[in-house]
Amino acid sequence: MATTLSRLDWTICIGYLLIVFALGVWFSLQQRDNEDYFVGGRTMHWFPIGLSIFAGTFSSLSFVGLPREAAYDDYHLLLGILFIPLVVTPIVGWLFVPLYHRLKLTSAYEYLELRFDRRVRLTASVLFILYNIGWMGNLLVAVGKILQVVLELSELQVNGMLIGVGLFATFYTALGGVKAVIWTDALQAFALGGGMLAVFFLAVGKVDGGWLTVWEIGNQHDKFEMFRMKFTSEHGNFFGACAFGFFVYLAGHAVHFTAVQRYVSMPTVRAARRSLVVNGVMVAAVCLIFFLVGSTLFAFYQQSGTQLFDELARTEQGDQLLPHFVLTEIPGYGLTGLLLAGLFAAAMSSMDSGINSLTASVVCDWMPERDSPGVTQSRILSLVFGVAAIGVALILQQIGGPVFHMIMTIAGTLLGLLLGVFLLGMLSPRANANGALIGVLAGIFVLVLAKLGGMTYWWYGACTSLTTLVVGLFASLLFPRPDPDKLRGLEVGWHADESP
Repeated sequence: MATTLSRLDWTICIGYLLIVFALGVWFSLQQRDNEDYFVGGRTMHWFPIGLSIFAGTFSSLSFVGLPREAAYDDYHLLLGILFIPLVVTPIVGWLFVPLYHRLKLTSAYEYLELRFDRRVRLTASVLFILYNIGWMGNLLVAVGKILQVVLELSELQVNGMLIGVGLFATFYTALGGVKAVIWTDALQAFALGGGMLAVFFLAVGKVDGGWLTVWEIGNQHDKFEMFRMKFTSEHGNFFGACAFGFFVYLAGHAVHFTAVQRYVSMPTVRAARRSLVVNGVMVAAVCLIFFLVGSTLFAFYQQSGTQLFDELARTEQGDQLLPHFVLTEIPGYGLTGLLLAGLFAAAMSSMDSGINSLTASVVCDWMPERDSPGVTQSRILSLVFGVAAIGVALILQQIGGPVFHMIMTIAGTLLGLLLGVFLLGMLSPRANANGALIGVLAGIFVLVLAKLGGMTYWWYGACTSLTTLVVGLFASLLFPRPDPDKLRGLEVGWHADESP
């Protein structure tokens, strides 16, 4: 395997990192207070915000996980992803965004204190913090899986690279705040899509018969299947894909701190809705490209008769399928450098979003306004969270396993609980704080039972969301009804004073 990077590869990769660092320094000069640092003074433009929402959620986990899913499984996950532009975007744009803008939130979980009480707000913040640290740790592990193949690194060297990438992303995020995050994310969105589009066209050219052969081989092995109607508690069927697409991706766009932070950094509801459309278009286009790459790799290895495809599956290294192909089959063209740039783009766009949001959550949700730290203290918190994510990555690196499956488990568990609490507050005037907390505990309990019963992670979001909502509603009947005057403006459908 050729592992020596050409001068062009190094130029592309290092040049990209220098541009990202320069953006962080530039925006650090514009930070006056936490309003600038966390929500960009609420004056950000919808187009880069839309790209940032996409790049922040489309991480290095997707970079290795989506081609793997298409090559080794089928397209049911893509069906779930398509819920983002087709279902999630309209719901978030017309129900959630007006509420957040009307309340002029900085933290998404401010809403829960207004609707319930401080206990519920802090509970939500804890769930978000646990999810985000685990998510960032997983995406760094995904970086390590590719770097290990590209550079033939030992385990010790992989750990060193994880630390280096994590510290770089942490440093420029701590320096530049949310503006640096958003503009570097916009750049990274194009690096992600462009890099994989180049891989796709070159990969199709390696298959005898081109795209028609890819299509024929995929159909022969049911690789394009996304409407298998057999209902089971496992993934790989239409119902599991819908459950995952609706509950997990709705939670990720409606109640995830990072997403809400983006919506309120724009001046109007209309701008926020436009950013959601940009995100939806990017998700549909880029994720389709990644799946097509996976299908092309499957066809190539079926046609070539090499054992690498099966060997990677047996050793649980299917995440390394894409870098193996790039290095061994299409070296040159600067493509390895472009692959690494895309990988770093995916990792850093997620790390920067996660770190900035974690810092904002601690400052906004846990610190009284009178004790709110300045920008310097917020930067120190960002550094702390970045180091914590690196620590989690080093632990997960030792545990092993497919990283994409691991993060989907975490997302279904923690984001599902958050979605259940928000829906309870927004949809039921009778719901109260004690009912919401009981609902969360019930959601955790039912999830444990589901795991013990062998239910797949595709259903975790539905399990936790619906249990929290239903049990929270009935448990609220055991406690006094909330004061109707305090609920004014906190429910879906209340439009007075809505931003234009």
